[in-house]
Amino acid sequence: MALDLKDKWIWDFWFAKDGEDYHLFYLQADRALGDPELRHWNVNVGHAVSQDLRHWTPLPDALAPSSPESQTEEPADSLTTWTGSVIRDGDRWLMFYTGTRRSEKGLIQRVCLATSDDLVHWHKHPASPVLETDPRWYDTLNLDHWHDQSWRDPWVFKDADRELYHMLLTCRANTGAPDGRGAVGYASSTDLIHWQAGPPLFAPGWYGEMEVPQVTCIGGRHYLFCSVSVKYHSRAHLAEGVTPLTGLKYFPGDGPLGPFHTEGSGFLGADARGSLYAGRVVEGPDGGWYLMAFRNLDSEGQFVGGVSDPLPIVQEEDGQLSLAPEYLTLL
Repeated sequence: MALDLKDKWIWDFWFAKDGEDYHLFYLQADRALGDPELRHWNVNVGHAVSQDLRHWTPLPDALAPSSPESQTEEPADSLTTWTGSVIRDGDRWLMFYTGTRRSEKGLIQRVCLATSDDLVHWHKHPASPVLETDPRWYDTLNLDHWHDQSWRDPWVFKDADRELYHMLLTCRANTGAPDGRGAVGYASSTDLIHWQAGPPLFAPGWYGEMEVPQVTCIGGRHYLFCSVSVKYHSRAHLAEGVTPLTGLKYFPGDGPLGPFHTEGSGFLGADARGSLYAGRVVEGPDGGWYLMAFRNLDSEGQFVGGVSDPLPIVQEEDGQLSLAPEYLTLL
């Protein structure tokens, strides 16, 4: 694996590019916990740097949950600091990440913000949380329908044509069958601090959740990426005769905000077991595009935890994506 820590599990991650350096921010938890399912509630954000996506040098941890002591209101991230993204704004860097509160048992998710001048030292912004679920379009907490109030994995990018920023999120729409409400949420901002939620960007009714969204332009074509699981394919989608897989799903789009559609299987490096998960697509130092994901389950169904090597992506003339055949044995 490209990044494997003997004493910690690693799972979801995101990148920031600064010159020739790739900065990797990742969720981590101590393996001493014993049960890997406990990692979600004992998490902080680690940090490493590389110039080739293969050899990583660990740096000081980036973020950890906030202490509620001596604060008039419980911080939005008093229990967890989960998946996010980093964007550059002039001389500063902004990290948008997912926070949950201890008093709410982590059931309600919000978007939080931290800033840095050097990508190493991070300071939580007083405006956090900067975005909460909007019930006009999205499910709030309803344990009869789902196990949490999903509003996480913020992916932020700037509009190339105007002074506007877009945020994509893992969320659930408030209409449709409960097992198919998984969607990619949307919000916009002109200053990266004040955000306005809008209707879901994409809600096909196929999954209970569509995690870790990302929009990327490859070879002049736009793609929406997200990760889906075998256990969260909706009954309606299965009734269409699809083969359920776990891993990275992609949807080609007419632009960075869609509309999005399907071509071929729409899966990239996915399988029935879920060998890889929460995949990210990244442009390498050679200009090629690569899939990187965390090592999820081994052949015996045991959690692994660690970041994969970069796996080269092949783009066909019709826009379909696949992994270079010689790398399929690494799954």
